[in-house]
Amino acid sequence: MAERAQQAPPPASGKGEPVRPQADLDDDKDQTKGEIDLKIIARLFAYTAGFRWQIAGGVTVTAIYTVASVLRPYILKVAIDGPLANGNLRGLDILVVLYLLAGLVLFGAMGARRWIISWLGQQLLFSVRQGLFVHLQRLSLGFYDRNRAGRIITRVTSDVRDINRLVTEGIVNTATDLFVLVGILFVMLYMHWQLALFTFIVLPGLITVAFFFKGKSRSAWREAREERSVMNGNFAESILGVRVTQAYNRQAENLRSFQALSDRYVRSTLKANGLSAAFSPTVSMINAVAIVIIIWFGGVAVVEGTVTLGILVAFLSYVQRFFQPLRSISARFNQMQSAMAASERVFALLDQVPEVVNAPNAKALPQVKGHVRFDDVVFEYVADTPVLHGISLEAQPGELVAIVGHTGAGKTSIINVLCRFYDIRSGAVTVDGHDIGQVTLESLRRQIGLVLQEPFLFSGTVKENIGYGKLDATEEEIIAAAKAVRIHDFIEAQPFRYETLVGERGTQLSIGQRQLISFARALLADPRILILDEATSSVDTETEQQIQAALQVLMQGRTSFVIAHRLSTIQNATQVIVMDSGKIVERGTHKELLRKRGSYFQLYTMQFANEE
Repeated sequence: MAERAQQAPPPASGKGEPVRPQADLDDDKDQTKGEIDLKIIARLFAYTAGFRWQIAGGVTVTAIYTVASVLRPYILKVAIDGPLANGNLRGLDILVVLYLLAGLVLFGAMGARRWIISWLGQQLLFSVRQGLFVHLQRLSLGFYDRNRAGRIITRVTSDVRDINRLVTEGIVNTATDLFVLVGILFVMLYMHWQLALFTFIVLPGLITVAFFFKGKSRSAWREAREERSVMNGNFAESILGVRVTQAYNRQAENLRSFQALSDRYVRSTLKANGLSAAFSPTVSMINAVAIVIIIWFGGVAVVEGTVTLGILVAFLSYVQRFFQPLRSISARFNQMQSAMAASERVFALLDQVPEVVNAPNAKALPQVKGHVRFDDVVFEYVADTPVLHGISLEAQPGELVAIVGHTGAGKTSIINVLCRFYDIRSGAVTVDGHDIGQVTLESLRRQIGLVLQEPFLFSGTVKENIGYGKLDATEEEIIAAAKAVRIHDFIEAQPFRYETLVGERGTQLSIGQRQLISFARALLADPRILILDEATSSVDTETEQQIQAALQVLMQGRTSFVIAHRLSTIQNATQVIVMDSGKIVERGTHKELLRKRGSYFQLYTMQFANEE
């Protein structure tokens, strides 16, 4: 796949004009603003559409919580201005019981509300993650070519977690606080509207402070998020490349690089947290000013007899409660901005459109014999920079077609086009006369078996990996496939036989063993077209002989395309295609091309000399 490494492929077109590249995830620093967006919120709550009764219960509990929270100070006012002021304790016991009941209802509703919110948050988290996983499985290879794995993983982990925080700690709690605020405002204006207006004198100062910190915090948290993504990307890359790191003794240098990125993330986070920490004391000071105003003007009014002592006590309690949700909302606003930006990033990922999709009238490809034809195919990863120039070739059913050439000649690009991992710019590719652009991707790829140069095994058992391409495979079929490619005896020698765990990416097995298991996987899937991408280039000669024997079984009765690194392995090919700079420069059998003494002869003699 060296030719792909030379260029970073943006979206290819679908047999027409190049499409405009979609924004990469690396560009999210400029795309996400963190503003409260009602469309984003509505889109989030669409994931909870199946939980209407739970949401209704949450709203009911929130209403009960609001009433109980607002009612308690008013009960104090009634007690002070009634039984206590009159010196008649009749009715005081009822008020005490009501106060206690309001407290019990308040705490019970608080616990129930938290449980419902937590439950809904986890359901939302599950739904969003599931949606992301399904969507990521559908996205074309061009998307993964342009975006680093670390950033994608950050979307599915950290950003989705931030969405949960936005819904549970942000939207729901903020809505509850707003309900309480409205209730408090209503009761304060009802009890004594003049004293209430005195209390509201401090609101302009609070709003000014909130908007000042809002602008500062938004940019600080945005910077922190970007530094976190960069750090996560570096970490993921270090884990994936640990073998190379250890081979070149780069541990110390990689640690210094990671420490620098971590330090930048820590500094940006501390800056953002510092702004949040400075905001809370400022609100507390404004709260203290409001209390002083109430005590001063309310105390004078009590002395003058225009305000009762019960109203003054209730007002002091309400002011405390009034600023508590305001403080919570304001402090939570920074988190909501961060979480809103995370939501934008997640939905930006969900809005990525697969570049290779089924045509509007695509039909299922019927069972084919394996007649493959390329007709003047032009293909490009980068717009206006073709990597295949007018490729025309034909493979009859059951033929073995070998594709050879120097690194970057375009060999793997031919395979990418045949599997329709990317769409071509012009020309046509047909299988049994069916244009692959006009059949469904599922039906096309179901009849193609692909074995890569670096065989990829998934974490799990040997049995699961062999049966990966055929979910309904029986144990007998799996064993038969393993026997056919001569890996059965090795598997039986393992302590757990076919239930042996292969480790992450098959690290518990040798390259040759992984390759044979991938052969068994392809054989069990029973494709009509087989593609081998330099499947023997990474093994020793003895293992290669074993693999060659397995290949004879695997390729029997199938149209096979072999990207060959060792030319000695393709001497029996029906035709050999020689690639150079995205063009076919020679074609013929092994013996015919040697007699021509052209490009293939030079490749063969050079390799033979190296082996000697």
